[in-house]
Amino acid sequence: MIDSKGAPTRARRLAALAHFPVCLALAAVACAPSTNGGGGGGSAASGAPGIGGGGAGGDQTGRGGGGAGGGEAGIGGGDAGRGGANDGAGRGGSGQAAGTSGGGGQAGAPTGVAGQAGSAAGRGGQSGGGGQAGRGGQSATGGQSGSGGQAGGAGAGGAGRGGAAGGTGGGTAGSSGSVGSIGCGKTSTLTFTTVPGESGQNVGTGEGGYVTIQSGGGTRGFALRLPANYDRNKPYPLIFGFHWNGGTSRDVDTGGSNGYVMAHFGLQKLSNNGAIFVAPQGLGNGWANSGGQDLKFVDDMVKLLEDNYCVDTTRVLTNGFSYGGGMSYEIACARAKVFRAAAIYEGAQLSGCDGGNDPIALWQMVGLEDTVCPVSLATPIRDRFVRNNGCTAQNPPQPPRAPPYLSPGGHICTDYAGCSSGHPLRWCVHQSGHGNAIVDGTGDLYNSCATPPKTCSATCPCSWVPADVWSFFTAL
Repeated sequence: MIDSKGAPTRARRLAALAHFPVCLALAAVACAPSTNGGGGGGSAASGAPGIGGGGAGGDQTGRGGGGAGGGEAGIGGGDAGRGGANDGAGRGGSGQAAGTSGGGGQAGAPTGVAGQAGSAAGRGGQSGGGGQAGRGGQSATGGQSGSGGQAGGAGAGGAGRGGAAGGTGGGTAGSSGSVGSIGCGKTSTLTFTTVPGESGQNVGTGEGGYVTIQSGGGTRGFALRLPANYDRNKPYPLIFGFHWNGGTSRDVDTGGSNGYVMAHFGLQKLSNNGAIFVAPQGLGNGWANSGGQDLKFVDDMVKLLEDNYCVDTTRVLTNGFSYGGGMSYEIACARAKVFRAAAIYEGAQLSGCDGGNDPIALWQMVGLEDTVCPVSLATPIRDRFVRNNGCTAQNPPQPPRAPPYLSPGGHICTDYAGCSSGHPLRWCVHQSGHGNAIVDGTGDLYNSCATPPKTCSATCPCSWVPADVWSFFTAL
């Protein structure tokens, strides 16, 4: 049956999993908000089970790696003008000339060298703006036909985003295309308390804790973890992780019984503690978003964090499992101009889809044996963003139904072709059920080999999912 919100009525199945101490029951709840707002989605028994084993992943900060700095399209001169190596010092500012969309270098070197040949329509280097010494500013040589210069690098005729002196074009980050928030250079005024339920060894990793705010006329809270050796002058990605139905911010923050290997859906470890991680707490442990109150909560968190910390506003990301996947879908629909990308693990339209017409980078996963948020509820999300992103429609391949469980071949991911610049879409189908850390070759939903005293190894494989998501995020 389908209710007025277009989701099936609530069904529940419970399987005791005694070897998982945190949220250790698979409550396979239908993908619809319950009458008390708890909503659908089941619970990741190990608190968002483990991470792709041995930690394949991108660079430490997930911002372009050590190679070509991968800023947004049009940064440093259009799609082709993406700046050079862009190492930690922000060097490599000679963006390639990109025809009529060429323009300033991406991140001016310490001597302020701007990009080559800004053309008539050049937009200027996003990180080339600066006025500050060494960021396309006072000493800039201006390029052949005028990038750089005193105002930090709009190409001739440019609507250069680098801005005037000291603009937030972000040379301070030393990473490609980053744009620092208003909180860069400031000392945070936020105070932390203990994340509810965390104690002893069951605690989050790194500096941070629980933050309480007023939002929508009520008190809301979230777990926050800062990057290791946080530098208030360096913009960092901001990554939200939304828990499942019945889950908590503690479960996402700690990684449940998988511990750090699973914290923040495994992305914290893969980032080498190189991003700002947020685990919001849902009302009634769900994300019903009644009257838009959860979306308002997201808006309030983003503003608070961008005001208090140095956030890379071009790398605000969301991911979530089940009901949390539904909330990430709502964010993708309603806040695609704020969030760079969304990853949805076994989600459905549970928290709404306000707007839903803008493109956004999307990673999405669904299981052939998922009866909680099945393929039939996942494909409308995919198809919406196939249209929004201008991707070429297709019938993507998928693995056969189990048994047998295959390894390799237990999951098939498809990168859609034809998508608009900066808006890739990756669709992954696996053989298993309702979980967010699927292990090929088994029906394991909870990344059992990542649960101490076990460790991920060739003989005890862990999930491919977190590493795949991290690779997707860091390639943006």
